[in-house]
Order: sequence, then structure tokens, then C-alpha cells
Amino acid sequence: MTPTNVYGAGLRTVLAVALMAIGSSSLAADYPDKPIRLLVPFAAGGTTDIVARVVANGLGKELGQTVVVENRGGGGGLIGAEALARSPADGYTLGIATVSTMATVPATNPKTSYDPIKDFTPIVNLVNVPNVMTINPAVPAKDMKEFIALLKANPGKYSYASSGTGGISHLDGELFKSITKTDMVHVPYRGSGPALNDTLAGQVNAQFDNLPSSLPHIKAGKLRALAVASPKRVDGLPDVPTFAEVGLADVNNVAWYGIVAPANTPPAVVKRIHDATVAALKNPEVSARLVDGGSIVDGNTPEQFSAQIKKELALRQRIAKEQNIKLVE
Repeated sequence: MTPTNVYGAGLRTVLAVALMAIGSSSLAADYPDKPIRLLVPFAAGGTTDIVARVVANGLGKELGQTVVVENRGGGGGLIGAEALARSPADGYTLGIATVSTMATVPATNPKTSYDPIKDFTPIVNLVNVPNVMTINPAVPAKDMKEFIALLKANPGKYSYASSGTGGISHLDGELFKSITKTDMVHVPYRGSGPALNDTLAGQVNAQFDNLPSSLPHIKAGKLRALAVASPKRVDGLPDVPTFAEVGLADVNNVAWYGIVAPANTPPAVVKRIHDATVAALKNPEVSARLVDGGSIVDGNTPEQFSAQIKKELALRQRIAKEQNIKLVE
């Protein structure tokens, strides 16, 4: 290539980058000029849905557009995550990312059609949430020690509900069974909301759930909490030990809920969404509703959230391999 051609090629590259930057800035300046969809990969009524709706309201006010929550439940979050990955990367379709969609489903389901690292643009982690193991009060066990003894004396008699095959509650349930050498029947649902309803009704004996959706029922005596997955005991449940305290440290992992967009969403749009979301999380009304529900507000950077997702995926892949947890449904 002659010097002239090299110069011409270099100039074209510079111009292309400049035009892309101008286009991205222009898009961000106009964004958003229509309603935004926020895909929730689980059914209504669960923690993911609760967090999404609280944040969507505050985010909509910050952006000056309606943020419409759309539930796409099924497959432990797989169906909703797939829908988001296939959506246009224009900032008008966002999704709630969870430990299930970004880590446990890809770690345990070889048929997962999306790559949690390559197919999404991390924007911000909204909250970190303790998990909880509960049983219906009709189950004859007052604490974790008694429940484990009950399971060992009655293999296969009792059941546990999860938010879906391959989700965090399923993986935690199978991990619990492996560590305690017990046998419970797994009953998957299309989200923690339906799972919670059947646990409350006694159709299922136990549930692994995120704390916000179960907390009101625990306080009302409709569910008995055996342990929480949290660095320390939860203020609202001072008498409930952590999984680490009952000798199940490997199950003592918090859940998190963040916002992601399809891969290749323009950086300027990502920044606009991130800044508006952080502002919404700082709104006293929004933060109070999240904290009252048992969540710990976060609001980190896209880079920090990306690292968090990668770390969680590696952890869940390790657990799935070590415990030989494979999907059978």
C-alpha cells in the first residue's frame, strides 16, 4: 500500500469513528423519546418483579418516559433473558439480570442459547438481597437441625419449590440436598411468586426464595424461616440464623438484581440509563421501599457490575461441577 493509500485508509477510519461518536451522542441527546420496556424474566409477585416495579417507577420519572414492566417467566429466567438478547440494542428494551439468568442457568443448562458475558451490556446492579429457606408451618420441624433429621428419616417424602429449573433457588436446593445428604422432590415454577403461593398453601413443603417476597409471610407466621443466606443475620429476622451458622456455608450466597441491555447498546445511552437509575435509587421513596422489603441498595458502575456477573458465573460453574448438579427436568 502506498503512503497515499495508507493515509486515505487512516483518514477513513478516523472519520468512521467520529461519525459513530456523533451518532451515539445524537441518539443519547434524543433518548428516550418513547416508552421503555423492562423485561422481568420471572412471573409477577416474586422478588425480581417487586424490585423491578419499584425501580421502574423511579427510573421513568428520571428519564421522563414510562418504563413498562413486562414479565417473561419460564425456564428459571432463560426465556426472558433470551428475549432480551434478541432485542434491538437501542436502549428501549432493557432487562432485569439475576443470579439465575446470568449464572446458574448458563452453569447448569447446556441448552442455554445466550452467552451471559457476550450477549448483554451490564448497566447497574440495583440491589443485593439475602436468600431464605422456609417451610410451611405444618411441617413438623422447628429449626434447620430438626428439618434435616426429618428429611433423612423420610427420603423423598418432602418437596421444595423453586422459581424454575436452573434458577438460583433450584441450584441452592440441589446444593442443600447434596451437602446434607438428604432427598427432597424439586417442584419448579414459572417464578418465585407462584412457588410462594403453593408453599403458603401447603402444596409444597419448603421453598428457597429471595427474602423480600417471603418476608411478610414469615413475619405473619405463615412461613417458618430456617436460615438466611446473608453475611450476617437480617435485622428484621434476628432469631433466624444464617446458613453459615447452621453449618451450610456453601449455601450462604446473596442474590442480586441489576439492569442489563442487549450487547452493543451505545455507550452514551448506557450512561444515560445508568445515571438515571442511580438517581432513582437515591430517591428516598424508592430506596425506602427497597430497604423495607429486605434489599440492600447498590447502584454500582457498569464495569463493577460486569465484574460481579463474571465472578458469580465462575462461582456457580464451580458449584455445579463440584456437586455434579445437572438439570433433569
